[in-house]
Amino acid sequence: MTLTIFGILGLLMLFIFLGVHLAVALGTVSFIGVTWMMGGVDIGLSILSTTAYESLRKDVFIIIPLFVLMGDFVSRSGSANDLYALCNRAFRRLPGCLGVATVVGNAIFAAITGVSIAAAATFSRIAYPEMVALGYSKRFSLGTVAGSACLGMLIPPSILMIVWAVLTEQSIGSLFIAGLVPGLILALAFCGYCVVYAIRNPDCAPVLTAQDVAKDDPDVLRRQLLGGLAILGLIGVVIGGIWGGFLTPTEAAGFGTMGAFLLGLAKGMTRKDILNAIYSAGRITAPIMILLIAASMYSRFLAMAGATQVITDLLFAVSENPAVVVGIIFSVWILLGMFIDSTSIILLTVPIFAPVATTLGIDPLAFAIFGILVIEAGLLTPPFGLLVFTVKASVPDPHVTLGDIFKGAIPFWILILVVAIMVLLVPGLSTWLPNTII
Repeated sequence: MTLTIFGILGLLMLFIFLGVHLAVALGTVSFIGVTWMMGGVDIGLSILSTTAYESLRKDVFIIIPLFVLMGDFVSRSGSANDLYALCNRAFRRLPGCLGVATVVGNAIFAAITGVSIAAAATFSRIAYPEMVALGYSKRFSLGTVAGSACLGMLIPPSILMIVWAVLTEQSIGSLFIAGLVPGLILALAFCGYCVVYAIRNPDCAPVLTAQDVAKDDPDVLRRQLLGGLAILGLIGVVIGGIWGGFLTPTEAAGFGTMGAFLLGLAKGMTRKDILNAIYSAGRITAPIMILLIAASMYSRFLAMAGATQVITDLLFAVSENPAVVVGIIFSVWILLGMFIDSTSIILLTVPIFAPVATTLGIDPLAFAIFGILVIEAGLLTPPFGLLVFTVKASVPDPHVTLGDIFKGAIPFWILILVVAIMVLLVPGLSTWLPNTII
């Protein structure tokens, strides 16, 4: 049985490295595994079709499309530019103010869109040109854009948190709240780094002069307030509604989407923009939904085969020291993060690693936040960090190199991992707030 399990999991890895779509790979190995155990194709198809039907009945198939649509409405409204300008106004007296504004603005935008790669692509076009024009070094500017995009995955509504909650059958609301304190700590660490870097390297992050600061034109300020504060308001509706118990995650997603739609109309979004947003949300959501169905089949196969226990036994055979086991999990996530996106990593590994963490006595909420942080750090890891390649493709500067982005992102990568380890060592950072409120 053990050799068969590892043979099927090895086949899954082969499919992935051959470029087979993850949903096809998961569905295929699940069908092969279940059919082999049940001894018949008909029984295997019956079990997997029932699993797919049960997964389709979950609320996540409403929540994810609504949050994605909310992010698309916000993106097309042009509010990202207003948010960045508003953050710039708020922090312009600080050393490295554009770096701080990029961290705050990018994190909020990543949270509202639910995808760090989309936020990195957007702020590469918004923040980078202005930072370089005002004398900031390319390396610092690029690293700030790439690093701060990861922060949004800890701020609700996060698609990664929703997917994790579905796979582990945790409360989506609890997981949303669990990310707030670690997210605040990481945001402060990022901002602190930007300020310290600017003080120690004034040539690379110069203080803005009176000529550099835009005049407070009332019309411009009014537009920036509408766009910037509206985004904060949407996040407030989602978090506040769930926090106060007034809204379920599904209802919060609905109110957030309606608010984003009204914001888009107020900002001049056309009928064509609305239709394109709906089409784009469907195009983004459909693959995620298919992946979730395939992942539910994969989880059923793992449960039926006892694969989780086999892998747990194997990890403890390597070492009974929990630190070593967690180190192996950590290394796998960092390695996978260099090659594939965060959602795919969670779908592949969480059904296996979450039970292992439970066996080790790690709190499920703390392990979730730890995992999301490490997986996001993997997107910045050389030589194939996907987030770095996204920034490279998005910046309007042909002279930017991958080396510049990787070197600029290293401090942020280190800070992400430091906070991840803090969450693991001090679980209360992620468990105190949801246990107090919910």
